[in-house]
Amino acid sequence: MHLRKCDIRIDYDCTFPKMLLFLHLCLICISLSSGMDNISSFSSFSLIALNDTSRSSRITAFSFALPGYLVTIFVNAALICIIVLEKVLHQPMYIFVCNLCINGLYGATGFYPPLLYYLLNETNVISLTECAIQSFAIFTYAIGEFTNLCIMAFDRYLAICRPLYYHTVMTTITVWRLLTFIWMFPCCTAILIILLTLRFPICMNQINKLYCENWVLERLACRVDTAQFVVNGILTCAVNALVWFVFLSYVKILIACKHSVQSHKKFITTCLPHLIAFLNYVVWSLFNTLYEVFGTGSLPQGFKNFLSVSFLIIPPLVNPIIYGIILTPIRTKAKNLFQSLRSNHTD
Repeated sequence: MHLRKCDIRIDYDCTFPKMLLFLHLCLICISLSSGMDNISSFSSFSLIALNDTSRSSRITAFSFALPGYLVTIFVNAALICIIVLEKVLHQPMYIFVCNLCINGLYGATGFYPPLLYYLLNETNVISLTECAIQSFAIFTYAIGEFTNLCIMAFDRYLAICRPLYYHTVMTTITVWRLLTFIWMFPCCTAILIILLTLRFPICMNQINKLYCENWVLERLACRVDTAQFVVNGILTCAVNALVWFVFLSYVKILIACKHSVQSHKKFITTCLPHLIAFLNYVVWSLFNTLYEVFGTGSLPQGFKNFLSVSFLIIPPLVNPIIYGIILTPIRTKAKNLFQSLRSNHTD
């Protein structure tokens, strides 16, 4: 009876993402059928966050941004290679960690190269097409990161609180479906929201940030309609619901750890890095949200810029380091790999 009940839950979990994606596709078709009446005379935008930046300040920022991007690429690529090359790490938890690193590389690449170009060429002008592309990249990174972290919390909940059902639920097919959902859900949502925004003329062309995002485009639009408010409201409610889902998952995990020494050890070795990564992303995303909603008043422009980009630069850089240090299997495999590379180099 228990296994049959579990099978029903598996079918529901796999059907719900399909229904959600189908709903997104329907909404996208509706937005396309409504037409895009963007008759704005603005074909480019000015990133005024760079207006008062002197040449020396641009060089200093470039000298920090380029190494930061290169280090982000290295730590994420290293962790991805370790997980891909080591068959013992081909388990759901590590696969989701690998996907998190891929998304981190994707988000960093959507932000760093344009910024480095602006700093190096002393320009702050971005075209409407480039702005829409960057908005899509940053939005899909942000929602994808959050979705991935939520699924990782669910994975740890099953492993600790429902260990007997873990391998029944987290099958190879289920993992691939979840990975597909992690990428398709943000992409469909981003296309829908950006299309809804670009239907209307743009009345202003000054962006007080270092990058483009849909929230900014909505503010620059001459008007918004009910559809945008509804979609934004649904997305906000969904994100809040997922935050509570993760919170309750870890509460149940902590309760289970009190009654089992083995569960407590499993929490320290596997759940702790997930929890740190989740809090790391949520805190920096919250700073960006507060910046958007309330502004930063008379704070220095450099500090404003940091608040607005923190969720783009810190999680992709810190997450691989967290997992590499705390997760013993990854740390051990990394040491063995680097030692073998060193021995081959000396030989």
